[in-house]
Amino acid sequence: MTNHPAAAFARDAGRLAVGGVPVDRLADRVGGTPFFAYDRGLLTGRVQLLRTVLPSEVQLSYAVKANPMPAVVQHLAGLVDSFDVASALEMRTALDTPMPADRVSFAGPGKTDAELRQAIAAGVTIEMESENEADRVTALGRLLGIRPRVAVRINPDFSVKGSGMRLGGGPQQFGVDSERVPALLKELANADVELLGFHVFAGSQNLRADSICEAQRRIVELSIRLAEESPLPVRYLNLGGGFGIPYTDRDQPLDLDTIGTNLADLVRGPIRQALPDARVVIELGRYLVGECGVYVTRVVDRKISRGRTYLVVDGGLHHQLAASGNFGQAIRRNYPIAVAERIDAEPTETVTVVGCLCTPLDLLGDAVTLPRADVGDLIVLFQAGAYGLTASPTAFLSHPAPAEVLV
Repeated sequence: MTNHPAAAFARDAGRLAVGGVPVDRLADRVGGTPFFAYDRGLLTGRVQLLRTVLPSEVQLSYAVKANPMPAVVQHLAGLVDSFDVASALEMRTALDTPMPADRVSFAGPGKTDAELRQAIAAGVTIEMESENEADRVTALGRLLGIRPRVAVRINPDFSVKGSGMRLGGGPQQFGVDSERVPALLKELANADVELLGFHVFAGSQNLRADSICEAQRRIVELSIRLAEESPLPVRYLNLGGGFGIPYTDRDQPLDLDTIGTNLADLVRGPIRQALPDARVVIELGRYLVGECGVYVTRVVDRKISRGRTYLVVDGGLHHQLAASGNFGQAIRRNYPIAVAERIDAEPTETVTVVGCLCTPLDLLGDAVTLPRADVGDLIVLFQAGAYGLTASPTAFLSHPAPAEVLV
């Protein structure tokens, strides 16, 4: 169990605890199951780990889309340096915290004029995804009488190996193609906007440190090359993130030390020399919150069908789509799963854990070995702190939404 994600959480008389509170007691406190629970101490510890390993010159930005629960965002506001948002609602959540507006950036394709007006009025940094968006931002700033804060999101001319999702290289809905950026920079230099710099996000959920390091080197090289084409100095350089977390037994944790050393070399070498005014940012979502949360659901039925034992729970893919394998997995693999009341007990049987939805897609654990669980017992899915509730089809089959608690 030492390498199992459960090892990060506390114990109470053989029961899993989140934030020091046993999960069965949390269920009573919440009022029932299913629910998500996030551990405040683990969130703080993850940020402290990053501060220890990454160079002090690199600032941390939290990608709110990973987990936009207001209490989580409020907690992280006192720990990270900035927020990145991807919608107007996320922006309002971020602005409700003590985080200054000029430390909030707004990325993502398809921003509406209404969203852009809100961002300009708030004073957040708009990371522009196209020439058309740049034109609209300029026009809206003129209309509002406010000088927009902007950065150019770049679609690099390379892709990142090992990423679960590639957000750069080739044709993309994200960012301005790197070869088109110089012309846009010249236009923006003559526009009534405050041009801060660049944002490059090449991929996500990457567990290969060598791949992330290579991407960071290439992003820095690209940014320096484009900065030479800019009439204005680069004061903001968002290198993206992409740090992955292990979801399955075959996944190995990311070698953070290697990444920290690489970033130190880049910041104290080429970035300092070529972009001395740049505030350097690493943008992380999943890596900050993913391992700090669990999804808790209760067994409502135990049945045997032609030799296979099924545990039917009151949750499912409508709350935790990724764990069901229906959120981008080419080959479905089980997320870490446990019986909350017997967290350290030896497994005694092989079972299949399924949700309450009327579809065979609602599979949370396929042929997993667990201690015996009966009706009423609590099943816990780990690595549930990121892309859980808000990345799932909560309205599917009209079951109630789960609660979320930060403990």
